[in-house]
Amino acid sequence: MSGRTAASHRHRLRAPGDEVTLLGVRFDRLSRADSLAALSAGFRQGEAWKVYIVNAHTLNLAWRDRAFREVLNGADLLLNDGTGVNLAGRLAGKRFPDNLVGTDLVPQLCERAVSQGVGVFLLGGKEGVADSAAERLRLLIPGLRIQGSHHGYFSESETDRVVEQINRSGAGILLVAFGNPLQELWIHRHSPQLRCDLSIGVGGLFHYLAGHLGRAPLWMRRAGIEWVHILMRQPHKWRRYLLGNPLFVVRALTDRLGWGP
Repeated sequence: MSGRTAASHRHRLRAPGDEVTLLGVRFDRLSRADSLAALSAGFRQGEAWKVYIVNAHTLNLAWRDRAFREVLNGADLLLNDGTGVNLAGRLAGKRFPDNLVGTDLVPQLCERAVSQGVGVFLLGGKEGVADSAAERLRLLIPGLRIQGSHHGYFSESETDRVVEQINRSGAGILLVAFGNPLQELWIHRHSPQLRCDLSIGVGGLFHYLAGHLGRAPLWMRRAGIEWVHILMRQPHKWRRYLLGNPLFVVRALTDRLGWGP
């Protein structure tokens, strides 16, 4: 999608003044309902909208990597995920209407896809993970068309074949689960070749759907401390949370003082 096309979608789908730039990255400030409406508007367009759902860890990566910031800012829709981003929004004086965690938002989008006959392709994870996630989606959302799946462990030389498989499937929604920043970089690089409607970076969604990871209890999600549950289940991510979270707060405050990237 060209920058001109992306800009026209932005102006058509939402009123001026509903964006905010945090740590150098421009977010769309949308409610859950408006986000789903904006995404659904992409159905049947065949323009491979680039959709990124960004959390504090993603912003930490983007803070020190200008090229990655530019990739994020090239999104056709960039949504907020997590307590850290919501905090940064409050510091900027622009609260986000909702916390758009991809684990909740993407299945809700798939529910909308059913009524319009839009199919889904799952790309990412180790061998078998995308297949298991696809089966779970079928159970959760009766009538959802799973158009195909493929693991994420393929070489650069195999990429054209994988893209062709996605295009042949006829899927309107492509879910890419490579983690940050690989999924955003891959979508950015290959969106001109893709013929789907939406290309969405979904992080660890497949592992949740496949049953390899459990969601935090509802009270933890409502309290904004789902990251504690993730850390307990995945202690190898301790640097991301125990070091990354305080660093993010410092960077958010620095950004408000005009010393951001």
